[in-house]
Amino acid sequence: MTGRAMDPLPAAAVGAAAEKEADPQAADLPTPQAVEPQVIVQRAPAPSRMQMPQGNPLLLSHSLQELLARDTVQVELIPEKKGLFLKHVEYEVSSQRFKSSVYRRYNDFVVFQEMLLHKFPYRMVPALPPKRMLGADREFIEARRRALKRFVNLVARHPLFSEDVVLKLFLSFSGSDVQNKLKESAQCVGDEFMNCKLATRAKDFLPADIQAQFAISRELIRNIYNSFHKLRDRAERIASRAIDNAADLLIFGKELSAIGSDTTPLPSWAALNSSTWGSLKQALKGLSVEFALLADKAAQQGKQEENDVVEKLNLFLDLLQSYKDLCERHEKGVLHKHQRALHKYSLMKRQMMSAAVQNREPESVEQLESRIVEQENAIQTMELRNYFSLYCLHQETQLIHVYLPLTSHILRAFVNSQIQGHKEVSPPLLRMLSWPWPSFFPDALPSSLAARWPATLERFFSGVGVHMEHGAHPDLLVSFLAKVRIMRCPCDSWGRREEQTGTVCLPEGFEKSEVKPAELPHPVAETRF
Repeated sequence: MTGRAMDPLPAAAVGAAAEKEADPQAADLPTPQAVEPQVIVQRAPAPSRMQMPQGNPLLLSHSLQELLARDTVQVELIPEKKGLFLKHVEYEVSSQRFKSSVYRRYNDFVVFQEMLLHKFPYRMVPALPPKRMLGADREFIEARRRALKRFVNLVARHPLFSEDVVLKLFLSFSGSDVQNKLKESAQCVGDEFMNCKLATRAKDFLPADIQAQFAISRELIRNIYNSFHKLRDRAERIASRAIDNAADLLIFGKELSAIGSDTTPLPSWAALNSSTWGSLKQALKGLSVEFALLADKAAQQGKQEENDVVEKLNLFLDLLQSYKDLCERHEKGVLHKHQRALHKYSLMKRQMMSAAVQNREPESVEQLESRIVEQENAIQTMELRNYFSLYCLHQETQLIHVYLPLTSHILRAFVNSQIQGHKEVSPPLLRMLSWPWPSFFPDALPSSLAARWPATLERFFSGVGVHMEHGAHPDLLVSFLAKVRIMRCPCDSWGRREEQTGTVCLPEGFEKSEVKPAELPHPVAETRF
């Protein structure tokens, strides 16, 4: 780690941060965005807590735009440093909000998450990507970098985490030992239940059917997670196919260029066709440039969909997963402990009744009574914690619904990427379609082909209602056929024959100027075949 060590925080400041609820200090943080008057709480002098609306503090008043505007954190890889045995991967973490740039290692993220879980056990703390000690390839390192970026942005935009001193230390402290600094900031400071003024009254703000609402919300989030997990997998495959398609198109173009650049002389028996082969090579070599352009456009589309679609879907899934983890902590943590405490209390009461019946010594009875009183206090505390956990779960559920509109932005980005991708590949494809290929239909056709060619084309064109005159040049017919098949006609009458004039309704983009009868071996009418 680099930089100068930061002085320890004063104990009084830490205590004040644990006891008071207020907005951040104006000197340390940027000016917050304006909020509705009815949701502003009275300001206290000490920094620490999330704003609570007047009336029912259970209800949040944040919008998606407000959350996204809180901060944008970049996480970039820096050149690897070789240790004694292993290479160390470090990251440059830059925050727009704090205007800071610090170096962090993966273990720093681990300690940061542990402190968040210690202080906020009843909130959605995102999970970290796995740590892989040996054999970490570039693909894994890049995937972990992206996951760490999602993690720190979700934390930096959380209404409660964003105002905590732990986040500020992680994003701005440039000292030599950030891990100890993070641990010091949490020493002698209890969790959110111990520091929140509303903790003992959380039950008063909860709806009567909170347990039923919790079950319904959990099932809904589970279904949303499963569906978007499948969407993310398909989006990954679509983006991957675009990148693979780009590689194939590039190789395709390189092979065309190789053919066009071939200098192998023609044998004597093929000398009659030397001009045709030379023209074809020239055309193929020119097409390689168009295929390189197509490959570049496909690669850009794949990268764009990775960043704007897949990565944002991963961000949304990380948020949903943190909610699922929170539900499990609630059930396996405070709820389970509460039930165990009740069971232990019932056993103590039975022992007390048994001691009274058996006329045990007064000292043993007094000890049992003291233990029962202690257990009653513990049960009361656990019951309060259980209600406070449900209180926090209710707020975190609201936060999930604030993030739901993000899905529409993601899907719109996917549609726009597809539209833009098709729009960008159309021009090179159309240029290749009208490429100046050498004529493969000589003016003097062999007798066998000349006998079949007009009748064959006439049967084909008559099937689509096109009148063909036998003097039409075959190259022009093939070019016209290709344009009719791929281009859109405004009147939706591709190749339709006009009965009165005997002309063909040309598709959009096929102008009369493209048909030059004077340059053809056989005269044709401008728009008749």
